[in-house]
Amino acid sequence: MEFKTLRNIENSFRQIRLYAIVFAVLCISVVGYAVWQSYRFAEEQRQKVYVLDNGKSLMLALSQDASINRPVEAREHVRRFHELFFTLAPDKNAIESNMKRAFNLADKSAFDYYKDLSEKGYYNRIISGNVQQRIEVDSVVCNFDTYPYAVKTYAKQFIIRSSNVTRRNLITSCYLVNSVRSDNNPQGFNIEKFAVTENRDIEVIER
Repeated sequence: MEFKTLRNIENSFRQIRLYAIVFAVLCISVVGYAVWQSYRFAEEQRQKVYVLDNGKSLMLALSQDASINRPVEAREHVRRFHELFFTLAPDKNAIESNMKRAFNLADKSAFDYYKDLSEKGYYNRIISGNVQQRIEVDSVVCNFDTYPYAVKTYAKQFIIRSSNVTRRNLITSCYLVNSVRSDNNPQGFNIEKFAVTENRDIEVIER
């Protein structure tokens, strides 16, 4: 009888010990999973940037590796330069304002081209003839295999007069180098060795 009682006590102790081990393993597993999820959540939050929109709404912007966006930024930099440089109104202040902003995106080669056109009286004819000029960039082709990056831009140029509209084919070439980002140069590039390789009339449309 005593032997049977001892056996029952021993079996009960083993069961209690087994339950305790299972419970401890379960607790450790839950705690480990919770800690892992916390670190994972914290890491995901570090990959996000919160931006205030005029202090009113909160917009979420995912931060990405800068190298992923560089080709997009390069094309936008070149596109913006061409829009500023080749968009002209028959107003001296408007032309000078556009040129000043364009020169923030390029080196002296752009200024030299502007100076050459200015000495030939191109901008004076734009103003006196009440001519407007605009540009449509078709494509910007950048070679990112070598640095500085070689760029070719294909665009259409429209010269709008009271009597007609002249459509011209415009092809330019330049090189892009990395620069410091600023309010005047948000993409952080600088255009070097800017040159117009082709600028010829395609058609003249009577108005």
